[in-house]
Amino acid sequence: MTNTSAAIEAPASHGRMTAGLTFVMAAACGLIVANLYYAQPLAGPIAAAIGLPPHLTGLIVTLTQIGYGLGLLFIVPLGDLLENRRLILIMIAATALSLVAAGLSSTALPFLLASLAIGLTSSAVQMIVPFAASLTPEEHRGKVVGNVVSGLMIGIMMARPVASFVTGLSNWHVIFLASAAVMVALGFILAVRLPKRTPRTQLSYAGLLASLVTLYATQPILRRRAFYQFCQFAAFSLFWTVTPLVLASPAFNLSQNGIALFALVGVAGAIASPIAGRLADRNLGKPATGLGILSVGVAFLITHLFDEGSTAALALLTIAAVLLDFGVAMTLVISQRAIYTLGADLRSRLNGLFMATFFVGGALGSAIGAWAFAEGGWMLASTIGVALSAVGFVYFLTERTPRHHKA
Repeated sequence: MTNTSAAIEAPASHGRMTAGLTFVMAAACGLIVANLYYAQPLAGPIAAAIGLPPHLTGLIVTLTQIGYGLGLLFIVPLGDLLENRRLILIMIAATALSLVAAGLSSTALPFLLASLAIGLTSSAVQMIVPFAASLTPEEHRGKVVGNVVSGLMIGIMMARPVASFVTGLSNWHVIFLASAAVMVALGFILAVRLPKRTPRTQLSYAGLLASLVTLYATQPILRRRAFYQFCQFAAFSLFWTVTPLVLASPAFNLSQNGIALFALVGVAGAIASPIAGRLADRNLGKPATGLGILSVGVAFLITHLFDEGSTAALALLTIAAVLLDFGVAMTLVISQRAIYTLGADLRSRLNGLFMATFFVGGALGSAIGAWAFAEGGWMLASTIGVALSAVGFVYFLTERTPRHHKA
């Protein structure tokens, strides 16, 4: 399947992916995915402003996540059926409208519906990554996917501190309205820069969705890589859910701006994305995967080398943030490159399934992290983080790479 797919797509894709287009697609990924995270540090102020009871504050984040999950399963697969540029532009326009609705909301129901729509439409980010892979010849695919995913990781890490800073200077409405304006500008840029790409799939939409079950059942590389990233992103979400609570606790007593600066430091871990892509192109994806999984476990372990609250402990927590982000980005890029070799006409569906599994891990990590911190503080939460990494690594040890497959 891999060789056939490469042959089919080669004439259309070789020479089309320039450095400039790679940058545009990476920036688009970062700007779109950030919409999923703007509300997280603002949930309290937003809930108070729209009259949402304290016990329902979690809906602000949860509905966005639910929308994103639905988009991954029911909208992203359309990338294998419809012309890609037009589909992405429609999704970005819908994202802009959803952001405006959120920014103008003053009561709970309109804001919550807008949150659901923001998540649903922001799944466009997972149409861009396989699109970039389809425009790139196989020998350079890892490099390009790595560069594009680095934009996505930076967007994830920058969204929370940017939302905090902007709200501190104005109010929470501004971040949504400003992002809507950015989406409009981004839409015009992509309309000019993106080439047209029409998939050759002959399935109906119903057939496309039905094929998801078959793909998951028949593609062991997809299942394996999805499980790695399930464990990785569960640990990632646990870390970034709990560390703000740790830093705000009496031991460290950091302000919101201090916590925002801490989150910014973690962005340095995104450097792993282009490195991982280049390693995968050189057939070093397997050892790099092991390194990425181990990095996450080590990140949690080093936070216990010094007494909590000390300057040394804060320094190691900062290093841990970079190391953890490095490990997650490393395995993400290598995994996406691996599943993209399974067929040019399957990439959007494969990516939707992969990212849906990834997303479930993140949602569980956040929930478990909050519970663990309440029950046993950082010790219990970090122990679970190490356990997630250990489970992923034990499974990694069972991997046998076929000789004909580069991963």
